[in-house]
Amino acid sequence: MKLTIFGATGGTGRQLVEQSLAAGHEVTALARTPAKLGLTHPKLTVVQGDVLNPAQVANAVAGANAVLSALGTSTDSPDGVLSNGVQHIIGAMNAHGVKRIVAVSSLGVGDSKDQIPLAFKLLIQTMPLLKKSLHELEQMETFLKQSNLDWIVVRPGGLTNHPPTGNYQFGLDRKIRPGRISRGDVAAFMLKQLTDDTFVRKTPAVT
Repeated sequence: MKLTIFGATGGTGRQLVEQSLAAGHEVTALARTPAKLGLTHPKLTVVQGDVLNPAQVANAVAGANAVLSALGTSTDSPDGVLSNGVQHIIGAMNAHGVKRIVAVSSLGVGDSKDQIPLAFKLLIQTMPLLKKSLHELEQMETFLKQSNLDWIVVRPGGLTNHPPTGNYQFGLDRKIRPGRISRGDVAAFMLKQLTDDTFVRKTPAVT
């Protein structure tokens, strides 16, 4: 399968790239700073570009069978990197006839707000970056839900920088609590969604 990955230089994105290549997929990764990925592979193409540039996004999506998004926000992220970026991705996918997108969000977004502890809800109010990130994820989810794509939004609990363990729970049950999960397991779950229609146009939690 030919995959386009956005957010490839982040922790989850790098896991997506590594696991995709290990599974034999061809990967195109769009990155503002390609050197940050630090990977070379015969089936990997790293394209210098910005998700906020529609033409560069369209170029990266051309020829893909599916898209994976691990886009996130950081202290140096431009405003709208998620909300505007996902609109460019949706436009590019429509233009090139690509239907499947699996995007990472977070527990606490949308109708999963009741799945996070009160202490974390209070913490959000005191941390502007975290509040901004969740707001951006909310907008990203909204744009995907309004699209005609076969989208799957994955909502992980607290992320750790560990490789895949295979030991995690997932599903649509709103009683699932936001326990910790490795970025490697999140990536592995996302890759499974490329060929599984169980959660198409749904928002499974994974913890």
